[in-house]
Amino acid sequence: MTNRLDRIMERLSRTAARGMSRRSFFGRASAFGITAAAMPLLPVSRANAAQQPGESGDPQSCDYWRYCAIDGFLCSCCGGSTSSCPPGTEPSPITWVGTCRNPVDNKDYVISYNDCCGKSACGRCMCNRNEGDTPVHQPAGSNDINWCLGTEVGVVYNCSTAVVLGAAD
Repeated sequence: MTNRLDRIMERLSRTAARGMSRRSFFGRASAFGITAAAMPLLPVSRANAAQQPGESGDPQSCDYWRYCAIDGFLCSCCGGSTSSCPPGTEPSPITWVGTCRNPVDNKDYVISYNDCCGKSACGRCMCNRNEGDTPVHQPAGSNDINWCLGTEVGVVYNCSTAVVLGAAD
């Protein structure tokens, strides 16, 4: 088995050596390394939501536990809910995340904040809580970006949801 694997690797290496120079090999290897290093900086799609924990509080109040890192109008005041967009809007496929403590079970949960896009700004229940907000160069945790850039309906921001992804480890 080892000899066969050696022969396969030798054949692949010789084929690669015939088809590319040392300079292009190092260029491709460098590009791969830079891409791998930059992956954590890219926005991440967090579309799958976990089971909902026990709830307490008013979802139309900025003091609601899920809103610890929110920045925007609350969809629960604009015809939607804490986890769904109002009719006529579309959730952004990319989000920012925060970790909030639920007072019911005293556990931390990862919250995905989705911007709802397509209609003009709701203008009701503006909340700007920045607990755990990261700088814009760390976009997955930054609430200062218009996340509507990834939607089909346009870049117009309407409101923000707070979807529970699961318990934080």
